Amino acid sequence: MLYLVEHFYSIQGEGRYTGTPSLFFRFGGCNMRCEGFGCKEKAPSGVVVLGCDTVYAVNKEHFAQNWIPIKNAHELLNVLALYELPTNVDIVLTGGEPLIYGNDAIFIEFLNALHIKGHQITFETNGSLDIDFEKYPIYKECIFALSVKLSNSNEPFHKRVRGDVIYNIASNAKEAFFKFSIDADSIDLSLEEEIDSIIIHSQKTKVYCMPLGGSKEEVERNTEPLIEFCKAKGYNFSDRLHIRVWDRNKGV
Repeated sequence: MLYLVEHFYSIQGEGRYTGTPSLFFRFGGCNMRCEGFGCKEKAPSGVVVLGCDTVYAVNKEHFAQNWIPIKNAHELLNVLALYELPTNVDIVLTGGEPLIYGNDAIFIEFLNALHIKGHQITFETNGSLDIDFEKYPIYKECIFALSVKLSNSNEPFHKRVRGDVIYNIASNAKEAFFKFSIDADSIDLSLEEEIDSIIIHSQKTKVYCMPLGGSKEEVERNTEPLIEFCKAKGYNFSDRLHIRVWDRNKGV
């Protein structure tokens, strides 16, 4: 079953297309928990759930009331009519991990329809789930923000870093770039080595580093040390503009 958690029209807050007006579709479900990020969300039951800053799109057990089952592609396409959108506005598919639905017939139909309508499609993915570009050529028309998880996620290396998957996506997609979430305490030689061990699988793919945090305060605390790290390594610094502007608010 395909689940949609939320949709909203805003600007892209991070990565290569920061500031671009975009319609976001946040899908429910993920193959990782990333509890090392330390973000906490209180569920309707009162239980505090630990994970990433979108834990409500990862943990169905405690946030099921937000997960809308999708029965056909038209239900997703009808979302576009709910907004006053510019022609061919960018579409961003995020989560959770949207590629857990990568082989789903409804999902593929949705992607093809968006492409026919002239939309630029960007996936925000952890880069650990493979894609069959030959079976589903629509993926060759998509952009992939490869937010490969680092050790600060507390996910095991073999699960979060799949060199063959990274290479496949970066080699076949319309465009791809790396996007890492980094906190100030993680910036040391081991971090450099860790990033190098990831980007070696696609050395021509640009690297963007973002300050880790689910709140404006956390993002600001990690920003300046990360800028210095980017200057030293030659990486691109990416703000998390949506958090800096709207703090913990969702749907922005």
